[in-house]
Order: sequence, then C-alpha cells, then structure tokens
Amino acid sequence: MTSQDADLTLTSRGRLLTAGKTLFSLNGYEATSTAAIAREAGSSESQLIRYFGGKAGLLEAIFNESWNPLNETIEQHIKAAEHGRDAILRILSLVIDAFSLDHDIAFLFLFEGRRMRGTTHEIVISKGFQNFWELLGTLIRRGQEDGSFRKDVDPMVLGSAMLGAAEGMIRDRILAERTGGRNPFDDAAIKATFATMVNALT
Repeated sequence: MTSQDADLTLTSRGRLLTAGKTLFSLNGYEATSTAAIAREAGSSESQLIRYFGGKAGLLEAIFNESWNPLNETIEQHIKAAEHGRDAILRILSLVIDAFSLDHDIAFLFLFEGRRMRGTTHEIVISKGFQNFWELLGTLIRRGQEDGSFRKDVDPMVLGSAMLGAAEGMIRDRILAERTGGRNPFDDAAIKATFATMVNALT
C-alpha cells in the first residue's frame, strides 16, 4: 500500500467515525442504518464493514477512540493526586470537561453505552470504558488504604454509586438541553455536588 492509499484509508475511516458519532447521537443507535452512515461519510457500506465489521463495531470504535486519550490524561493526573479521594475528584472533573466539549460523545456514552441491543441482547461495553472502570476501582481501593475513603463498603459498590451519581447528573443535563427544559446542571454545579457526595464517604 502506498502512502497515498494509507492516507485515503485513514481519511475514509475517520469520516465514518465522525458520521457514526453524529448520526448515533442524533437519531439513536437502533434507528441509524449503515447506509445512512456511509452516505453521511461520503463512503460505502462495504468500507464500513471492512473497517469496523458492522454498526456495533463502529460504535465500539467510537467509544474506544474517545476513551483512550481521556484515560491517558486521567492517568497523568492521578500521579499528582495526594490521595485516592483527590484522584477521583480529579478524574470526574476531567470527564465532565470532556463531555462539555463534545455533546455527541456524552450522549452516546450515557444513552448508548453499556446496554443490551438487538434481538441477540448483546451487551456493548467498550474496552475504553472497562479500563476506566478498573481504574476507578483501583483508586477507591487506594483511598480505602490511605484513609480517604471508608472501608466498610465494597469498592465495586462505591464505584457504582459514584459513577451512577455523575452519570445521572450529566444525563439530566443532556435531556434538559435537548428538550428545552430548565437546566440547573452546569459544570460547576455537577462538580460541587459530586465533591460533596465523595467527601461524605471519608
């Protein structure tokens, strides 16, 4: 393959990723066809199948390509954290900032990630999210060891409660934005509320 062919391949793949993210966010995963994605990308369904294996593979690639750089940034901030609780507050802030910059990916993470889809009831969990979840568990255990989190609750339960609270506030913000309703969920309010909840777990 020549360098020009490689450039064309990357460009076509990138266009499919962008088109998929936009259409999945706008119409939902189930209602978006591979033909619509290919048309939006100026590509073809055969190219989509070639790069991603199908619609589910495209969605997973969108998730992973968004989570991977975020996880790298998170790991850098963790090194500078004083203790486990500080690290978790830092990573939540990073996630909120990332979702504020890209509303489409925020919608996909919260409404299309980690749920059963299709007649086969396939559960889609991206590798990037799995890495994030494992990292969250590691930080909670670190906090329990350094005294910044209580030890009488299982780390998985704490992680689920924290993630659920953060996702719930961000999800309600997206719904308010899309329906034109009252929206008290700005970044500062979400971060302050989450910090209050996390600090109560010391």
